[in-house]
Amino acid sequence: MSPGAGCPASACAGIMGDVSPDPAIVSAIHAEHSLDCLVVGAGVSGLATALALLDDGREVTVIDAGRIGGGASHGNCGTLTPSHAPPLAGPGTLARAARWMFTPDAPLYIKPTLDPDVLRWMLGFALRCNARDFEASARAKYALLADSRQRIQQWVERYALDCEFAETGEDYVFRTRRDMDRELHDVPLLRDLGVDVEVVDGPAYEARDPAFKPGLAGALCFRGDAALRPDRYVAELARVVRERGGRILEDCPLHALDSGTQGVVATTGQGVLRARTAVLATGAWAPRIAEAVGLPWLRRSIQPGKGYSITYSPPELTPKRPVILYEPSVCVTAWPSGYRLGSTMEFSGYDDSLNQQRLGALERGAAQFLHQPVGPQVQEQWFGWRPMSRDDIPLIGRAPGHAHLWMAVGHGMMGVSMSASTGQLLADMIAGRSPCVDPAPFEPARFA
Repeated sequence: MSPGAGCPASACAGIMGDVSPDPAIVSAIHAEHSLDCLVVGAGVSGLATALALLDDGREVTVIDAGRIGGGASHGNCGTLTPSHAPPLAGPGTLARAARWMFTPDAPLYIKPTLDPDVLRWMLGFALRCNARDFEASARAKYALLADSRQRIQQWVERYALDCEFAETGEDYVFRTRRDMDRELHDVPLLRDLGVDVEVVDGPAYEARDPAFKPGLAGALCFRGDAALRPDRYVAELARVVRERGGRILEDCPLHALDSGTQGVVATTGQGVLRARTAVLATGAWAPRIAEAVGLPWLRRSIQPGKGYSITYSPPELTPKRPVILYEPSVCVTAWPSGYRLGSTMEFSGYDDSLNQQRLGALERGAAQFLHQPVGPQVQEQWFGWRPMSRDDIPLIGRAPGHAHLWMAVGHGMMGVSMSASTGQLLADMIAGRSPCVDPAPFEPARFA
C-alpha cells in the first residue's frame, strides 16, 4: 500500500472552499422540492445516524468530501468497549504528557504550538484532568457505550452485517506491577458503572494465552466487550443504508451550510442541496468547517488526535482476545481476515505524514509482550485523525442557534463503539420522543 493508504488527507483538501452562496440561495430554502434529511459525513457516525433515521421512515441523503469510511472509521482496532468509559483526561494525564513531550514515539505526544485555538483546547482539556470531571465523563461515556454495544449486536443480527463481529471481551495486559496498581484504582468505578471486570495475575494469564511471553504482572479482563472489523462494518452500514432507500454521494465536499426557519441550504461540490433537517457528522474535520456551517466555536472545542495502525496477514500465534498492551499503549486485534496493531495519540494538527517512527513504536511495543508480534505480510500502514473534544465526550444534539441542524461529532477514540447509540439518540431527539440514553451530557451547547 502507498504510505497514505487509508488516510483521509485527500478529503481534507476539498471539504471547504471559497464558495459564498448567493443570498437568493438562502431564500430558496422555502422551495417546495427539498431533501428530507441530509447527513454530512459518510463515516461510522454519519452512516449509523442515516440508518437510524431510515428506520424512522425518514428519507436520507449522505454526502462526503471523499469516500465512504475514509477517515478514522477505517483503520482503528474495531473494539466495542464499554470498559473504555474512563476518559483520556484524568488526574495523571498531564504528568505523563509532560514526561513524553520530547519523546516523538511516545504513546501520547503533544507537539508544541502557539496556535490560539489549539492552546484554548489544551487549557480546557487540562482543566478536566481532575477526579470529579474524570468520573463525570466516565459515567456519560459508559451510558452511550453500553447502549451502543448491545445495539450494534442487534444491527449485526437484524441486517446480516458481514463485519466479523464477535463477543470476544477485551483485556488490559501489564508488564509492571506499578502500572497495574494504578489502573486497579479505576476498578471500583468501572464495577459501579456495570463493567464486568476480572483481575488476573501474571502467571494465570500466561497459562490462559500462550501468545504472551513470560513475565507479565497481570491483566484486567473485561468480559462484556466485543470486536468487529471496522472497515467492513462501515461498508456494511453503507450497504444497508442504500438497500433501505438512502442515497450516498461520495466526492461531494461541503463548502457552506446556511440554516433558516424551515430547513437548511448546503452548498456542495455537486451543487446546492436543500433539506428540512441536516446532521453534521464530519469527524475530525469539524473544526475546519466550523466557520462555513456557522459554528465558529467548534475550532476551540475539537482537535484532531492522530492515530496509527498496521494491518498484517495473521501470524500463526495471536492473542485469543483483543488486548491493550498497557505500557506501550498498543491495541492488538486479530480477525479471521487480518491482524492489526494500533493506537497512539498525537496532537500535531492536520500533519498528513505517515510517521515511520511511530509505526515502529507499535511493533516494538508488541514485541515486549508477544512471541509473534507481527504478521508475515504487511497489508496496510495507516493513520487517521480522531475528533477529540475537550472533555472527551461527544457532541450529540441540536446545534446551538440552528433550528434544523444537528450534530454528531467529537467521539474521540470511541466512534465505532458509540456509533449505533449515537444514531439512535439523534433519531429519537429529531423525532421528539424519549431518547435511548440521557442526552444532557452530550449537549453541544456546553461549548458554544
